[in-house]
Amino acid sequence: MSGVRVLVVDDEAVIRRGICRVMEGKGYHAESSESGFSAIEKLQKTPFSIVITDLKMPGMDGIEVLKAIKILQPDVPVIMITGYSTVDTAVEAMKNGAFDYISKPFTPDQMIEMVEKALEQRAARMQRNHPIVGSSLNGFDTFVGESEAMQKVYARIKQVAPTDSTVLITGQSGTGKELVARAIHKNSLRCNKPFVAVDCTSLVENLLESELFGHVKGSFTGAVQTKVGLFKVADGGTLFLDEISNISLATQGKLLRVLQEFTITPIGGTKPIPIDIRLITATNRDLNELVSEGLFRQDLYFRLNIIPVNLPPLVEREGDLPLFVNHFLKKFSEEIGKDIHGISPATMSILEQHPFTGNVRELENIIERAVVLTRNKFIQPEDLEIQPSVNDSPEKNPEAVPLSAEDLKEIKRRVREKAVGQVERAFLLQALERNNWVVTKAAKDVGMLRPNFQAMLKKHHISIKDHSVS
Repeated sequence: MSGVRVLVVDDEAVIRRGICRVMEGKGYHAESSESGFSAIEKLQKTPFSIVITDLKMPGMDGIEVLKAIKILQPDVPVIMITGYSTVDTAVEAMKNGAFDYISKPFTPDQMIEMVEKALEQRAARMQRNHPIVGSSLNGFDTFVGESEAMQKVYARIKQVAPTDSTVLITGQSGTGKELVARAIHKNSLRCNKPFVAVDCTSLVENLLESELFGHVKGSFTGAVQTKVGLFKVADGGTLFLDEISNISLATQGKLLRVLQEFTITPIGGTKPIPIDIRLITATNRDLNELVSEGLFRQDLYFRLNIIPVNLPPLVEREGDLPLFVNHFLKKFSEEIGKDIHGISPATMSILEQHPFTGNVRELENIIERAVVLTRNKFIQPEDLEIQPSVNDSPEKNPEAVPLSAEDLKEIKRRVREKAVGQVERAFLLQALERNNWVVTKAAKDVGMLRPNFQAMLKKHHISIKDHSVS
């Protein structure tokens, strides 16, 4: 059974080494972590068959580790080790999904027996092929996209939403990090409580602390009245801190204390105020890199990065671009009051080749501008007004090898051939649906001769009979 991977989590080195030796003696691969934080880092990167964790550990206890495991690797059984063998701790562990618990001191045979039972139960459960969290869009009505990359995001949202675990959302600007935070809140047990979003880049340092923690009257110049902080405003609900990488080291220290004690002290105040919030943070920067540069506290990074959610850039969301285009066309046509029927194949081909360094937000701006400017029923290339990417300019990118006119022509032909085929088919189906599948009316609607329209239907295997598509 050499394929079994065991993770042992305990702050006592002698216990870690002892359990690892016992597991390796059974032919299992065993790894260990001295803290809950380092265990979570391993679980984010490596699949395990079973986790054995101590209940009482400094920094992050076994219950917190257990909750994170049930999100990161929900099928992995967890055995809790406790020297505090009370009914209360056992019940709490079992309520949160632990397989069982074992009290110190225990013998190697007792540990092996419990591990084998847990592995047998896991194997039986996996053979029953019980459904894994799906990728349907139920409950995520603010999202657009059906790509494989986004299905993973939807699945993670569904896993993490019902918990109170801290979430760190990463991704480039414009990918929709706040949408993810709102979806987590909407699908959580706190959904009927406040969702408070704070952009950490929009406020200078002293104002940020006042906004987050509040202040008492007279605590500084301009504090003419007592202010309730956003931590307290979000009490019972979710606080979303966007671009968390921009807060100072001093504020990072205060935020860490909040996460450890779940109390806040307003500026100028002396009495801690208890709070009950779920914290979600987001950043477009690599916090691990900032930690190595001394710009972000490692202990806070560990606290924030319990459950990571990474949003892919638009160019990696294969197949989602046409969905976004149609979504934004409909949205802005209704808002502006224009009768826009769609987008021409040539226009879509241009969008397919655009780098979208600003991601979904950039696409949204492009489509809004096109809807405002166009005088056509179908968005045309001249309506886009897309500026060339900086990286496309030879002057800005001296290492770029210039393409010959023939090379460029061939590249464009290949890309366009694939993109236009997909867009043409959607173009035809939309025209038919608007005109109740009457070919003559559909052809006239898009300004084509009926024979040419029929030829395109045949090319894309679209059958009018019974309104079917082959």
